[in-house]
Amino acid sequence: MRILLGLILLLSPAVPALADEALVNAAQERLKQRVTYNGAYIKLDYPGGDVPANIGVCTDVIIRSYRAAYGFDFQKAVHEDMKANFSAYPKNWGLTRTDKNIDHRRVPNLETYMRRQGASLGVSRAVKDFQPGDIVSWRIAGRLPHIGIVSDRKARDGTPLIIHNVGAGPKEEDVLFAYKMTGHFRFIPKIKD
Repeated sequence: MRILLGLILLLSPAVPALADEALVNAAQERLKQRVTYNGAYIKLDYPGGDVPANIGVCTDVIIRSYRAAYGFDFQKAVHEDMKANFSAYPKNWGLTRTDKNIDHRRVPNLETYMRRQGASLGVSRAVKDFQPGDIVSWRIAGRLPHIGIVSDRKARDGTPLIIHNVGAGPKEEDVLFAYKMTGHFRFIPKIKD
């Protein structure tokens, strides 16, 4: 499957990826996990570090889903890109250098990384623009960064549901247009064998 997906991406780089069944399945698996919302700073192994399985925030839904679907490590990818391009990343936290324990767990850093990878599709209010496996980011109440994955399931009105953790553990909900959208991404990582 990975080889076929890689060939599709290699042969048609200008064509947006098709709906991402593997990522959606991995995200839906997150719904079965008991996770307490906790964004505490925790020292992590590197690469491949993760907070304990029973805790997490919205970014951990993304991180864990990509690891399960692709074996892709946002921790390593964001850390390496930030280290090489620190000035391209937000300075919201007053950092003067990278921090491999937390950088990948911050929504603005994931947004920046995906934009830098050419995965940004631009903000839209048209349901037809969203495919299963797309990543969407928002600012709740205009200021609190949040991120989730577009599901293959839909609300009654046809709006795609979102798999996210906004405080009560991973949920699949009708929130695509509930908050101020700040990003829409279709990110399928390049698989290195």
